[in-house]
Amino acid sequence: MYKKLDEETLNSLLETGIAEFAQKGFDKANISNIAKKSGLSVGVLYKYYKDKDDFFLSCVKHTLKLLDSVMSEVTDERSSLISNMEIAIRRLVEHARNHTDYYVMYHEITAGGCKRFAPQLASEIETVSSTVYSKLIADAKAKGLVRQDIEPRMFAFFFDNLLMMLQFSLTCDYYRERMKIYCNGEPTDEMLVMELLKFMYAALGIE
Repeated sequence: MYKKLDEETLNSLLETGIAEFAQKGFDKANISNIAKKSGLSVGVLYKYYKDKDDFFLSCVKHTLKLLDSVMSEVTDERSSLISNMEIAIRRLVEHARNHTDYYVMYHEITAGGCKRFAPQLASEIETVSSTVYSKLIADAKAKGLVRQDIEPRMFAFFFDNLLMMLQFSLTCDYYRERMKIYCNGEPTDEMLVMELLKFMYAALGIE
């Protein structure tokens, strides 16, 4: 009989899996290596996850807890649209710095390394943020606070594209080097936040 794993051990196992998938991609990631690094047997791991696919999807869901925490902070209707956007940008920059493997794994997903998971993962990863951003922009438009020719869902899509590229620029080697070329060196996090906010002010038509 195996000993039931506690929540801390399961979280550690998922973090180890995330690092493996980020470093090697889905196909080359090795479940045996993940179990060994976690101090577990493969048999115990498969008591909790039916196969590699199931474990991978559980790793992705584990990372989404961070996204949920960000979204919960940017839904305060008492704050302005720009204030909420600033919170989102700052938190996502902070998370990218502190959880590099999460975003490297996301890049693996978006780059086509996990094609068969694409519909499911896109739905799970993007639905919450698309809904939150669209509502924030639609509410600001209804109040006359932003330019009136904006289509909220399209604008939310472009805003999230900028955030996604920013996260990749902080975590993925190619995009980090690309950022250095465009910015003539690596900018500080504060510079990234403030310059993106200036861009958003102009796009939204806010003085």
